[in-house]
Amino acid sequence: MKKHLNTLIILLSIFFNQITFTQEIKSTDEIISARVDSVIALMTLDEKIGQLNQLSFGIGWGPTVKSNVPDEYKELIREGKIGSFLNALGADFTRDLQKIAVTESRLKIPLIFGYDVIHGFKTIFPIPLAEAATWQPEMLEMSTHYQALEASSAGINWTFSPMVDIARDPRWGRIMEGSGEDPYLGSLMAAASVRGYQGNLSDKNIIACAKHYAGYGGAEGGRDYNTVDISERTLQDVYLPPFKSAVDAGVQTLMASFNEINGVPSSASKYLLTDVLRDEWGFKGFVVSDWNSIGELVIHGVAVDLKQAANIAINAGLDMDMESRAYITYLAALVKEGKVSEETVNESVKRVLRVKFLLGLFDDPFKYCNEEREKETILSKEVKDAALEVAKKSFVLLKNENNLLPLKKDYKKIAVIGPLANSTENPLGGWAAMGDSSDVISILAGLKNYVKGNTEILFSEGCKINDPSTIGFTDAINTANNSDIVILCLGEGNDMSGEACSRSTLDLPGVQEQLAKELFKTGKPIVVVLMNGRPLSINWLNENILAILETWFPGITAGEAIAQVLFGDYNPAGKLPVTFPRTVGQIPIYYNHKNSGRPGDLKNHYTSKYLDLPLTPLYPFGYGLSYTTFSYSNLSLNKNKITKNDKLQISVTVKNTGNYDGEEVVQLYIQDLVGSVTRPVKELKRFQKIFLKKGESKTVEFTLSEKDLRFTTADMKFASEPGTFKVYAGTNSVDVLESQFELVQD
Repeated sequence: MKKHLNTLIILLSIFFNQITFTQEIKSTDEIISARVDSVIALMTLDEKIGQLNQLSFGIGWGPTVKSNVPDEYKELIREGKIGSFLNALGADFTRDLQKIAVTESRLKIPLIFGYDVIHGFKTIFPIPLAEAATWQPEMLEMSTHYQALEASSAGINWTFSPMVDIARDPRWGRIMEGSGEDPYLGSLMAAASVRGYQGNLSDKNIIACAKHYAGYGGAEGGRDYNTVDISERTLQDVYLPPFKSAVDAGVQTLMASFNEINGVPSSASKYLLTDVLRDEWGFKGFVVSDWNSIGELVIHGVAVDLKQAANIAINAGLDMDMESRAYITYLAALVKEGKVSEETVNESVKRVLRVKFLLGLFDDPFKYCNEEREKETILSKEVKDAALEVAKKSFVLLKNENNLLPLKKDYKKIAVIGPLANSTENPLGGWAAMGDSSDVISILAGLKNYVKGNTEILFSEGCKINDPSTIGFTDAINTANNSDIVILCLGEGNDMSGEACSRSTLDLPGVQEQLAKELFKTGKPIVVVLMNGRPLSINWLNENILAILETWFPGITAGEAIAQVLFGDYNPAGKLPVTFPRTVGQIPIYYNHKNSGRPGDLKNHYTSKYLDLPLTPLYPFGYGLSYTTFSYSNLSLNKNKITKNDKLQISVTVKNTGNYDGEEVVQLYIQDLVGSVTRPVKELKRFQKIFLKKGESKTVEFTLSEKDLRFTTADMKFASEPGTFKVYAGTNSVDVLESQFELVQD
């Protein structure tokens, strides 16, 4: 009886934050560490393992929430055998689950609730690839802040986002979830996303999870879940930097990826999960598996059965098991057999408990279960206004001949045609969480609302997104002929990008291009509005259509944002975060490639090129037009030689030479001409988004140091090497001014 009374006193002191600490304990980390140790000391081995077990309430997508708790789950919670749930949604539902944990389990350890808040919870923002097209990390930080605001009001305190995988193959469906092909841009966006989600970890913030660690975007053939086989140097210089950036920004969790890298699945990789992540980077949070990725070690062929898979994963440094039940089933036996030390289990449990303390769940287990705040926050005007702002800034103007855009406001009839024109489901994009199509403003509705009856809006679907039927062509042609101008809305369905949505072609699906060709014959001016989750090969559109606006999947404010941009209320300023190829046969194509010994030369047969394609992509990385024009001049450097202790100041003058006020993303690249290993032809190092009134000029300044010139050298050290560097400044990765400098030894 006395023993139980002492246990109760200790527990009460933990939960009410009344443990007396020694004078030496000062920092938050030290306080939390002491509290974690106090809890660990009371736990049985089974209760420890329970903290490493995460189970799901179904898939968790769509506008409905779960309302009942299976008896099995209730009993597991009472026994302390679940540490986290995913896809448990709603303030009231998560309160019910949390209540079982903190009132009916022995140690009353709170649960953590995770969900895939990828680009919104209920208010769906543009897909992450679109957000990267803003080239404004602060815009992504704002977006993820509001996503966290909504999700946290509905009981969620952990998101499986941001996805920071570098993606150089647009066939890979999950390219939509990340920031594209460049490690520098991707690193800035990763850090911004973490800051937005996590903030100061109040009840309006949620824990972020950088995924998929690592190299998932390098899947062979762009086929999801597939093998990744890249060099250690490419891993270090291209794929790992965004993860390091997320860790430096304070991300509290990472997710191990499905794929193998060079023969070792990530969920089994001690090198990735311990040597790099903990020992080299100093990461203090915990790592969760991807869905059943521990179980898939058996299918990969590195484990005989689920028990061996659990052994490999926990010893590699994978802390929490999502849905395979490997740990809860086999970990206790592995400890008893001496194959896993209890100290290894303790370390993983400490990492999980630490995050729960950081979230404040021990002090207030129900801080995320406020039904009133949920009602006030979900789909609030504040959140929807933020989604609209991000959407407008994410659009990329790909073409605008004869200044067809912005649209004149005196058109009598505008034809809105295409399978995406009146869609409310597709603008949500993949991974739309709790998004509901009934909350979406379609392109057709947005344009009708904008013109307010002053212009007649005509509509014809023309064809389906991915259907061979041309039965609707006649109506579409008649609609076009009866109009002054055509807004043609083409692209992918929302189910054509995302997880398990790899495509072998990048062409417009179905008969959409055929529809465009038939409408072109009418002679009416056509503006194409694209909606898609990846780069598309749209050569015919580029050659024949006067204006093309890339809108990605823009979220619930799609129609409103598109109308405002088409009519010039906002001048588009987005830039491509990923290269658009001419055809799938050019893949992989990315701006920061290496030179071969025989770089492509159309005048020399024996060089690296395709016989049937130009050397260039359709649209290069960093590309994007404006309704105005910009000129670049006076690229200058304050020094032509620097040492490791110097700062290189670079300036370039940008002038708005057109007829509209507008924004421009000024981009700075370098090229290391000679290294101990081959170096990319260009590397993005800095950028600034500036606003210029028409006729206005501005001198834009950048600063580089020796640290910006480092890479993984021939001896696998991360260092710079003396030599000559080119520096480029311009409006995209191709159209640039050029200068050079030299890095010299002291």
